[in-house]
Amino acid sequence: MNMTDTTRITDYYLLDDLLSDEHKMIRASIRQAIRKDVRPFVEDAAQRHQQIDGLMQTLGEIGALGACIPAEYGGGGLDQVAYGVIMQELEAVDSAVRSAASVQSSLVMYPIFMYGSEEQKRKFLPELASGNLVGAFGLTEPNHGSDPRSMETTLRKDGVGYRLNGAKMWITNAPICDMAVVWAKDEESRVRGVLVQNGMDGFTRKETLHKWSLRASCTGELIFNEVYITEGDLLLGVDNMAGPLSCLNSARYGISWGVIGAAVDCYQTALRYALERMQFGKPIASYQLQQRKFSEMLTEITKAQLLAWRLGVLKDEGRASPQQISMAKRNNVQMALEVARESRQILGAMGIVGDFPIMRHLMNLESVSTYEGTHDIHLLITGQDVTGISAF
Repeated sequence: MNMTDTTRITDYYLLDDLLSDEHKMIRASIRQAIRKDVRPFVEDAAQRHQQIDGLMQTLGEIGALGACIPAEYGGGGLDQVAYGVIMQELEAVDSAVRSAASVQSSLVMYPIFMYGSEEQKRKFLPELASGNLVGAFGLTEPNHGSDPRSMETTLRKDGVGYRLNGAKMWITNAPICDMAVVWAKDEESRVRGVLVQNGMDGFTRKETLHKWSLRASCTGELIFNEVYITEGDLLLGVDNMAGPLSCLNSARYGISWGVIGAAVDCYQTALRYALERMQFGKPIASYQLQQRKFSEMLTEITKAQLLAWRLGVLKDEGRASPQQISMAKRNNVQMALEVARESRQILGAMGIVGDFPIMRHLMNLESVSTYEGTHDIHLLITGQDVTGISAF
């Protein structure tokens, strides 16, 4: 092996053999485009705490938005494994890039496709797929993160329409969104999905600043003050928590693939450095403690790859359960965090500077571990499934 060629050995169990030619072609296309058009600008955007310029349009142009949405609505019409492969390539660049695509695809386009009217699908999905419209997903609230069933955002009947009141917090793309899928409780405590568009009276957006994580991603609040909602703004195909939870399952699945990309990027960076960094007259990669770290990291990456691939197959077969998705999200994010931390250790002081992506990945993954269900919440989901007893 070429001493600087660290890419080949991250497929230690030859998992490429399990991918179709189409999957590999999609991966190569996304990888080439994202590394050319986005990666050169990520570090500067993160340092400046600003959104990557033109990101959503770029993601739309390369086919990274709405990959599993049928082509008749502007999507890619791809399978779930293809979607996972795309998410992995995006997060290898930065979690903010994958988050933008994940929110647009799984949390905005997916519910419109699943629960929206034909008119809503035709109006919004092609524009979202192209990146011409930026979407947001409003579920988490200032007082309710892990307990969305206690949401305080309300939808009150007003003549032939409704009034939306409340606030959503920690919302990706909130400051720049053109529209948002918002979940609220009606007067009968049913959970309803509402399509809110920028410019509606009473709808305001506020950016969350001073983040140490996901600094190349726009995060903020969605605030609703007597926003008038028509019947045409409602998602009519769902009126309970199954709606938002189905969206979270789709997003969590994408995360389980995406974080592998971040882990692999950290691993490859650390291995290249260790092969070139000389101490006591030889590369630090020649020392036993460093080799142990690489062996353990590669083992965990390989296990996560197998978990994500099998989950993708189960989703394509319609057999993946929310609990299986939960396990993959929790395990793979934790794996990526541990790989990032070990990789940072290998680089020593150089691990904290922007010349290398490891600290940026590490900070991002701290947020990924929290959103779409915290590590602890996912442990309890598995525990409930195993014992039949809820600990919530």
